[in-house]
Amino acid sequence: MTFAALLNKPKEEFGYFLEMPRAMRVLLLTNMIYAFALPVIDIFVGAYIMRSSNDPKIVAIYQLTVYTGIPITFLLNGFLLRYIKIANLYSFGMLLSGISMMLMMSMQSLSITGVGVAGILMGCSFGFFWANRDLLTLNNTHDLTRNYYYGIETFFYTITYIVVPLAVGWFLSQSEMHGWFSGNISTAYQLVMVAVFLLTVLSSLVIHKEKFTNPIQKEFLFLKFHSLWRKMLVLAGLKGMVQGYLVTAPAILIMRLVGNEGSVGLVQGVSGIVTAIILYFLGRTTKPADRIYIFGAGIFVFLIGTVANGLLFSAIGVMVFVLCKVLFTPLHDIAYFPTQMRVIDIVSKIEKRNEFAYIFNHEFGLYIGRFFGLGLFIYLDSYVSEMFALKYALIIIAFIQILSIPMARHIIRECDQLSKPS
Repeated sequence: MTFAALLNKPKEEFGYFLEMPRAMRVLLLTNMIYAFALPVIDIFVGAYIMRSSNDPKIVAIYQLTVYTGIPITFLLNGFLLRYIKIANLYSFGMLLSGISMMLMMSMQSLSITGVGVAGILMGCSFGFFWANRDLLTLNNTHDLTRNYYYGIETFFYTITYIVVPLAVGWFLSQSEMHGWFSGNISTAYQLVMVAVFLLTVLSSLVIHKEKFTNPIQKEFLFLKFHSLWRKMLVLAGLKGMVQGYLVTAPAILIMRLVGNEGSVGLVQGVSGIVTAIILYFLGRTTKPADRIYIFGAGIFVFLIGTVANGLLFSAIGVMVFVLCKVLFTPLHDIAYFPTQMRVIDIVSKIEKRNEFAYIFNHEFGLYIGRFFGLGLFIYLDSYVSEMFALKYALIIIAFIQILSIPMARHIIRECDQLSKPS
């Protein structure tokens, strides 16, 4: 490739982006803006709780209440979709995440009750966000564009998970080091929270640039499902086990073994640029048939990171784990979400049901996995030791994840069979 062609490449890629449907582009733009807020919510809220309480169980309890609020809100969202525009519910979820952070950081002291209330509220924000995001994505993409859609989205999320932690970590560590704000680091956290809230306002305005339609069929509560969907729920449970740890463990490990919030940003950013480029390439060039290979690669990267953390259990081990986590999360998501959407496409037509019925039901599969994963950590921390929990719980979860590879392969093959014309 010549130098001139290389310089022209971004223009070509932007032109390709503009060829996508307008609704898909508006949705991507909204998520790109909100992506600047997510790293603060995911990483620094946990670090703030760890700093204030010095108790990993409090961090895990907070995360468990967050995950409890999500399925409850999915249920509420299903009823509200009958009366309220989906874009309004989506934007409300983004705004609510900023409000939850304001509540958390306005507390004089962090009690289990206070953390639990803030966690439930944050869970409600995620519930409105993810329920409507998934439904909008499902209705405004199709199987052939979803690798590209999730490639772009995860590419941008990866970039923000590099830039934002570096910037916020630097700001918080400098505030503490130089005694800014009269040496009160809580004030620095509150300023970060204000910036996050402004981002949620901006993203909630952008989503209203397009007219999105609500589901036509209103019924979404069902108990019996097609066998393919039940297998997808098993895969969701396995994914949920990891999710509980990927939000909780990095903040605890870094604050325990590495240092302060500045280290959080540094560790997150070490290999993220390479990851982002890989993700964009995968989303742009791969086909639906390639998803299982991307999925399996992500699982093994995660396993390597957890084993390194358990064996070394040091700052270096944490760095290796977080680097693997930075790569695993988008690799897993770029393969998992299009597979989930394809299964919903197929079973919703077979069973003639509202797509939201499956999005809602899927969240309970995730919740069972999250509950098991975080419950395992809390149990090991309480009845064995904190060190044992931090060392080995992740490894246990990673080895269980290997089971998801043959399950995902089976689901993809069944989708292929059911998609063939009769």
